[in-house]
Amino acid sequence: MSAVATIEAPAAGDWAEPSVRLRDITHAYGDQTVLHGVSLDIAHGELLTLLGPSGCGKTTLLRIIAGFERPADGRVLLEGEDVTSRPAHRRATNMVFQRPTLFPHLDVFANVAFGLRVARVAADEQRRRVREALELVRLGGFERRRSHELSGGQMQRVALARALVNRPAVLLLDEPLSSLDLKIRLEMEVELRRMHRETGATFVYVTHDQREAMALSDRLVVMNEGRVEQIGQPHEVYRRPSSPFAASFVGDANVLPVEVRHATGEGVALGIGDFEGVVPDTERTAPGPAWLVLRPEVVCVVGDTGDADGSVRGVVRDFAFRGTGFSYRVAVGGLELPVKAEVPATAAPHPVGSPVRLDWEPQACSLLPRAPDETTPPDPSAEEAP
Repeated sequence: MSAVATIEAPAAGDWAEPSVRLRDITHAYGDQTVLHGVSLDIAHGELLTLLGPSGCGKTTLLRIIAGFERPADGRVLLEGEDVTSRPAHRRATNMVFQRPTLFPHLDVFANVAFGLRVARVAADEQRRRVREALELVRLGGFERRRSHELSGGQMQRVALARALVNRPAVLLLDEPLSSLDLKIRLEMEVELRRMHRETGATFVYVTHDQREAMALSDRLVVMNEGRVEQIGQPHEVYRRPSSPFAASFVGDANVLPVEVRHATGEGVALGIGDFEGVVPDTERTAPGPAWLVLRPEVVCVVGDTGDADGSVRGVVRDFAFRGTGFSYRVAVGGLELPVKAEVPATAAPHPVGSPVRLDWEPQACSLLPRAPDETTPPDPSAEEAP
């Protein structure tokens, strides 16, 4: 195995300090505050993703870790050392940007070796480390190619090799796959997971793509308007979101305004628009307003024959074929927003205008607190960049 790939992630408990520790980070551009007292610990060898819509502060937080921005308030610690005032070139971090920034007049070898030359690393050591870095990103033999001879995916791999060749303790990645087409992005996800395993370095990844985040991460940090909404493993955030925003942004769940009415033998009875339903009462929810979180893939869409009492009924307002199944938007009486459903393509579809019945397993739901004046959940797509 190459020298770049021999860095091993420490066993749990081997370090007294996290690899990265952020304490009460606040930052503003002019009179607009974009980070509000963010605190976060990132473990050694972890792949942690900052996930959120444009303008939520995730890239600003990454740039503060890198040293390209100095926070208005708060502290940044790397390997237990306060580096808040230390410039970027004196931190044990490297950053990979959204678009690969290669020097067009240099070949691949010279691009990857650039940082080593600036650091006056011996020529033999440069050759060895560049060769190992290119092998790590599966570009062995590309040393003499120029940037115009590379595909977009290959250019991003060169950028990764250039970052990894310096053996950073923390690798920062700012939406590195967003400019690539879907096929190459999926391939690069596999390669990033492999590189993370083989280097053992700490990766901090920024994206607004929740599918990408869940596929790559050890943990997710869901951000909204400069604050942390939820931190957890991908399956935890997906299955048990802690806020309406997290539920809507991660997995595009239905977040429906309901009224908790009374306890039953099976759980609690809910008013869902003009209809009723029952969900398990795992947290002894008190009567009153609540949000019902319901993932689209657990919703069954059945033709409405009018003979099923107690079901939620509606009319198909939108319908699309997604390859693996059908996507529905169903208008339900008493609800302002349509209910989303993703149904496998194993039955005949229900066209627009069809009356349908919506069913789901009660265990597939969860409830979140709701203020009485809230009728629609936050819309992540409405967020604006600062």
